[in-house]
Amino acid sequence: MSLSGTEGIWRKGFFVIKIFKSKQFVLFLLAGGTAALVNFASRFLYNSVTSFELAVVLAYFTGMITAFLLNKFFVFEKSGHRPIKEFYYFTLVNVIAVVQTYAISVGLANYILPAFSFKFYPEAVAHAFGVAFPVFTSFWGHKYLSFKRSNNTEEK
Repeated sequence: MSLSGTEGIWRKGFFVIKIFKSKQFVLFLLAGGTAALVNFASRFLYNSVTSFELAVVLAYFTGMITAFLLNKFFVFEKSGHRPIKEFYYFTLVNVIAVVQTYAISVGLANYILPAFSFKFYPEAVAHAFGVAFPVFTSFWGHKYLSFKRSNNTEEK
């Protein structure tokens, strides 16, 4: 029996909610939080030997590699793909997340919040929403793209 109409939409909606209430999503949040801390802390180490600007870039990559490894080994099941393929898609999902973060943050700060005369730290609020939204889309992307299980487990 195929799902159609309103019933199908509701069932699909509950499926999405179930995914974001899963243990795997909580582990994803913990991995992301840990990677963010590594990003932040490593910037201080890099900054002791290089400029602030370069330290920020190096710290970002350190955090991203940390996120990849934590997600690969602790959040998602073995995909059966080569690590380089997983990392390629992991990077692609993160590039999409950066675009989302930028678009949401700038759109809220420059257009939507001013339209409502929102004055309480508008850039901070806009950025918080911009950072939060990709958590959901990134989880979805990593689950169904970066670490999607292969039908051919011999690809490794």
